[in-house]
Amino acid sequence: MTVVIGTAGHIDHGKTTLLRALTGIDADRLPEEQRRGMTIDVGYAHMQLPDGDQLDFVDVPGHDRLVGNMLVGAGEIDAALLVVAADEGPAAQTIEHLELLDALGIGHGIGVITKLDLLEADDPRRVLAAAELSTLLSRTSLAGAPVLEVSATEGTGLPALVAALARLRDRVVAGRAASRPGSGPVRLAVDRAFGVRGRGVVVTGTLVGSLERGNELRIEPGGRAVRVREVQVHGRSVQRVDGGGRTACNLAGPALGEVSRGAVLAAGPGVAATGRLLVALRAPAQLGGAVGRRRDLHDGEQVRLHLGTDQAEAVVRGPGRGRFVGLERTKGQGLSSGEVPAVLRLARPVAAAVGDRFVLRWPSPAGTAAGGRILDLRPPAGASRRRVTPDRLARVVAARLPDEAVAALVELHGVLAAERAAAISPETDQGPGAGVVSLGAWLVAPDVEEALAGEALEAVTAHGRGHVLSGGMPVALLRAALARSVRRRVSLDRVAAARLADALASRLVADERLTRDGELVRLPGEPGGLPSEVLAAMDRLEASLTGAMPPSLDEAARAAGCPPEGTLALEREGRIVRLDGDVAYAAATYRELERLALDLTGRGPLTPAAFRDATGTSRRYALAVLEDLDRRALLRRTPDGHVRGARAPRESRAATAADRLAADP
Repeated sequence: MTVVIGTAGHIDHGKTTLLRALTGIDADRLPEEQRRGMTIDVGYAHMQLPDGDQLDFVDVPGHDRLVGNMLVGAGEIDAALLVVAADEGPAAQTIEHLELLDALGIGHGIGVITKLDLLEADDPRRVLAAAELSTLLSRTSLAGAPVLEVSATEGTGLPALVAALARLRDRVVAGRAASRPGSGPVRLAVDRAFGVRGRGVVVTGTLVGSLERGNELRIEPGGRAVRVREVQVHGRSVQRVDGGGRTACNLAGPALGEVSRGAVLAAGPGVAATGRLLVALRAPAQLGGAVGRRRDLHDGEQVRLHLGTDQAEAVVRGPGRGRFVGLERTKGQGLSSGEVPAVLRLARPVAAAVGDRFVLRWPSPAGTAAGGRILDLRPPAGASRRRVTPDRLARVVAARLPDEAVAALVELHGVLAAERAAAISPETDQGPGAGVVSLGAWLVAPDVEEALAGEALEAVTAHGRGHVLSGGMPVALLRAALARSVRRRVSLDRVAAARLADALASRLVADERLTRDGELVRLPGEPGGLPSEVLAAMDRLEASLTGAMPPSLDEAARAAGCPPEGTLALEREGRIVRLDGDVAYAAATYRELERLALDLTGRGPLTPAAFRDATGTSRRYALAVLEDLDRRALLRRTPDGHVRGARAPRESRAATAADRLAADP
């Protein structure tokens, strides 16, 4: 499991020189950087610890104009080396970088006083620099980090720093195991993308998870599918990378313009492109940085989001109906007094995952507005927005373990797709956590499930009161009513609402809160089926519709004494077939007419007049049958008459059908 460490600090305080002394690698890779003697873009190096483990380093720019580039590197690190020159002490970018590390929630690090060779052993600036750095660290997420003294040019203190780096590695690995017990999404945030002649696109970045040659990934935003043609770590081609770290990938599929810095290579649903984020914001440390950093953050304010290797313009909004309250720091030590929920509306989609940390900065005058972490990639909208309350938001913010986050988001939204839940907490596959109801492909809040179940039972009761002879409510009607109830309570599209309604109806039957007979449901204990007198009337009605030219359905029902519930039951059971208008046939009779029409079309186009004559009926009946067969694609109407349609069987037994119809006019 590789640990990635970022070097931070003021320009010309010795970050790159220290890194070269530790690793033997010059992280200033650009000619412009080497000419000017300063880091302009993010640089990378690596070293081997005495126990054989590898550490990756990210060298970030120290110039105040390159804070955006600094955040590209800092966005994907596990720990920090904050470098301060002994002869100058903490400077402007020392404070700037420390505020940004605090905003990102970087909790592991080492303070390093460099350039000891420039001072005498008893120079008070040496002690003062270490004391000032310790004081600054104590007011941030890096409180308690050790402060060491080194000379990168003479080697003084380097062995002690290497030993401290090994201990830092151990703390990071232990922290990962405690905070991420499940396996997170495989992802690589791209910081460089370039073309190699004859090989295609190569990207580099910090990998989270495991990756091997031949893996299928996608580029987010956009969803472009790619295949990993080759994997390199520290300049060597490998078959597989486990545990993450700095990685280069040769990709098959995309053109160079399709992937660039800020994109994320991902597998699985954990990483997704989104233009809205529900986040928890934390006030930045106030360390005496540049003017403008003490501004309050208000609802509707425009900021710049720095997430991973990407950045985008964003507007801060209150998550519910109330206004967003500005962040505050506790007086004295400057620690955050808590996290505040908010919604970020982005100018363009970015690739993100629940739990990602980010920084918000004001574009002008420049300054750190807040740090934060992502709570939800799709904040509640539509009907679900009514569920956004301070208590529910507080529960989402307070959740730390993945299963707690899933339960809190289900409560906030009312319903959450199981796929989204599994992307946050893989343990969801083993069943929902406490306080969550599983219904098909969704996890539902208990209050929503209870309300929907109550409405379903009430709908069945009301239908029974209005249709005493029905024997129950048709399942299709119950599903439709439930789907409407779902959309009134939570934000789901029509298809998803219908599927959730179907899952709930099935659950009510499985839990014996409803009884189902065929396509009817009723309350348990209520008599099932239709009364015997209705069943007898249904038999009489069916018998009256067996001729080729039956009476109208209304007339036949009156004559048979069959109520509407009986007529509907005959249709539902497939015993009669109702055509347009008031024409209906007994099912067996209609099948004979269907077979006769198909047989006749085998001899040539069938006109209504010919079909009328063949059945001994009238034009009205002939047209009703032929038009129904057209709708079902068994026949197809042409200018010359009706011919066989796309769904017509290859053979027909209509000759015997014609004989039977002739015998029973």
